[in-house]
Amino acid sequence: MSWSIDLLVILIYFVVVIGIGLAKGRGESTMEGFAMGGRQMPWWAVLASILAAEISAATFLGAPDEGYALKNFTYAQLAIGTVLARVIVAYLFIKPFYDYRVVSIYEFLRIRFGVQTKNAASIVFLVGRSLASGARLYVAAILLVFGYQMWSGVKPSSEEELAIYVGALTAITLLTAVYTTTGGIKAVVWTDVIQACVMFGALAFAIWTLLDQIPGGWDGAMSRLTGEQDLRFLDAGPAAAAGFWQSVKGILEAKYTIWVAFLGSTFVTMATHGTDQDMVQRMLTAKDHHRSRLALIASGLADVPVVLAFLLVGILLWVFYQVNPDPDLPKSVFAWYILHELPTGIRGLVIAGFFATAMGSLSTALNALATSFTKDWYVAYIRPGAGDRDVVRAARWSTVVFSGVLILIGSMTAWATIKLPDLRIIPIVLGIFGYTYGSLLGIFLLGMVTRARGSERGNVIAMICGFLFVSWLSGLHNDCMRFLGLEQIPQPSWLPVIGFPWRVMFGTLLTFAIAVLFRTPDSQIQAAAQQRAQS
Repeated sequence: MSWSIDLLVILIYFVVVIGIGLAKGRGESTMEGFAMGGRQMPWWAVLASILAAEISAATFLGAPDEGYALKNFTYAQLAIGTVLARVIVAYLFIKPFYDYRVVSIYEFLRIRFGVQTKNAASIVFLVGRSLASGARLYVAAILLVFGYQMWSGVKPSSEEELAIYVGALTAITLLTAVYTTTGGIKAVVWTDVIQACVMFGALAFAIWTLLDQIPGGWDGAMSRLTGEQDLRFLDAGPAAAAGFWQSVKGILEAKYTIWVAFLGSTFVTMATHGTDQDMVQRMLTAKDHHRSRLALIASGLADVPVVLAFLLVGILLWVFYQVNPDPDLPKSVFAWYILHELPTGIRGLVIAGFFATAMGSLSTALNALATSFTKDWYVAYIRPGAGDRDVVRAARWSTVVFSGVLILIGSMTAWATIKLPDLRIIPIVLGIFGYTYGSLLGIFLLGMVTRARGSERGNVIAMICGFLFVSWLSGLHNDCMRFLGLEQIPQPSWLPVIGFPWRVMFGTLLTFAIAVLFRTPDSQIQAAAQQRAQS
């Protein structure tokens, strides 16, 4: 099996991406340029960057695995909510961010409520995004672990597997940090455009190859998918149980249903695309809020066929391995197929597409984390009044530091999955931010839809309550007990253990309900009005 052509394709990809990143982003000497690209990016580039940021390596491998496990498209129901949420975010969130010309979106909360709320939200983002992006980063090393097993002919021990993960995570992160640290958001957006194109090409070639390898092609694949749940697009949830509450409990414990699509997924996307510096920052690089809205809504429409294509890969993989059984098939089916079944050349392109998704989401996370830390903490507390050159230097060093943080978290995630091999990728990655982002969204919504509700103390109380409420409903305490090998705390039989798509919704509703009980001081209302008039 020759790898020379594949390695050449991968090498060309890395050279092109890093070269474009360094060329497009060089010379930035102000924080506005480093973090916002001077707000001069074309809307179509912003659209591609949004797609590259949200389709991570976890999606590249995890979504096909969901299709393989379910043999249907019900996971794609979540895209309904993502489109609805983008419309809400586009017309409720984007213009205020432009009006106040914020660099860190948590500056909006400082203007609307005060410093304590801004600080609390910034901490939630820095911790939540680091955990989620670190977990995503771990996925980027899965191919290399399988590659080691294929080349050596033996399955690596737990210690060897962890060492491969750590080495791969370090290499991918450092390569991405080279252009992210140097070029800022311009480098991120323009490399995202290239990475999105490579990813789409890899996805198309994977589908084409699978259909070519399955006897009878499309018709042959469809002839094997005759189960009651096979190829379904919509799922109304579990059958009605005896009693209203039991039916509701079943819906809240399910992950991919029409209820999740219209409610849970909508709140999740409102949080990720309206309150997460990672995603919002690239929207604010567009020339005005009209172009930003266009990029955001169009990215939601483009997301639907992309998710369907990933799921189709997983469904076709199930058919392929029914025809060609493999006793060594691991839980990450698509990664195994890429290494063992794709022909030379195409395999290199698909691996490059995989690295493109990993680097695309990683670069955006690094830039957003550095921007938030620099604006919310460095400028505010460490070096007030620092000049542009010092601020940009701090942002670049912050990028380096957060690179190390994500490597550490990714390595810890790898260790956890080695210890608990039944963990699935998508619930890990999507579940992490669900504990905290409901609190963020509740406060942002309060600031957007009301003018005189919410206070510093009330907001912090509400955010803490939202986190604790969601943690209990989702059984986080028992997950921790299980991981530590301790006895779990019995959960009342009537209380649902909510699926991960519901976490943000419940956190948002409780946070908003508590925070709205407190009134904004008149002095803060007047200060916010003056700030808006001056912007």
